[in-house]
Amino acid sequence: MKVRFDYSGCHVMVFGGTTGINLGIAQAFAAAGARVTVASRKQVNVNAAMTALGGLAFGVVCDVRNEACVRAALAAAVARHGPINVLVSGAAGNFLAQASEMSANAFKVVVDIDLIGSFHVAHHAYPHLHKPGASVIFISAPQAVVPMPGQSHVGAAKAGVDQFARVLALEWGAAGVRVNVITPGPIEGTEGMKRLAPQGEEGDALVRALVPLGRMGTPQDIANLAMFLGSDAASYLSGAVIACDGGAQNMLTPMIRAAAQQEPPSSPSDKETPP
Repeated sequence: MKVRFDYSGCHVMVFGGTTGINLGIAQAFAAAGARVTVASRKQVNVNAAMTALGGLAFGVVCDVRNEACVRAALAAAVARHGPINVLVSGAAGNFLAQASEMSANAFKVVVDIDLIGSFHVAHHAYPHLHKPGASVIFISAPQAVVPMPGQSHVGAAKAGVDQFARVLALEWGAAGVRVNVITPGPIEGTEGMKRLAPQGEEGDALVRALVPLGRMGTPQDIANLAMFLGSDAASYLSGAVIACDGGAQNMLTPMIRAAAQQEPPSSPSDKETPP
């Protein structure tokens, strides 16, 4: 059974929306007729995404760690496309590093991108959200609830994102704004899989074996859930943290361990990874 969403006339803004899962989300909303804005740290990625999205797409360069930059990006987006109907906060950073070998700055970089960046996006977007009816979607990670070696920084940051979203659902519900979280599992072709999963045919086979549904996910799988959460079909759904992982959320630690054994992680003083 095919489900079709119609986002004609809606403004969807995706932070981190120029690569990987977030680009897939932006593309799906654009294909459903939305006016899409993407924000990303690198101009080259914004340019490539604009080409991929075509038509009504608008792109801005923005580092979510910079509060003034986020404020300006939102103002430019609203000036172009109007109030925001669906906001996706997906900018993220990650790398493998043991806590004992990681600098405080490296830990802070991920927290600043994933958690503080999520606050910047949500806080400054709130005045621009279409009320009532707006949907806010955060992209989290299974590390928020499942401890994984080499992922202390991500676990701490994403756990904060999940709880932040739950609180926003309480605080913003009266204004008619819904807030939810998507937790993707192993998604093929993404930077995350290159960094956090063993590579090659054997690596792919291991990952598929860990997923109860027997396959890796695709950006379209996550986009389908995002479009559902943004739609009227999810009008009574808020404060939820939803895993989209083929049932693998509690089974991914072996994947992380295998990736670490395949290539020893580095521990830079400043690891900057967001798209």
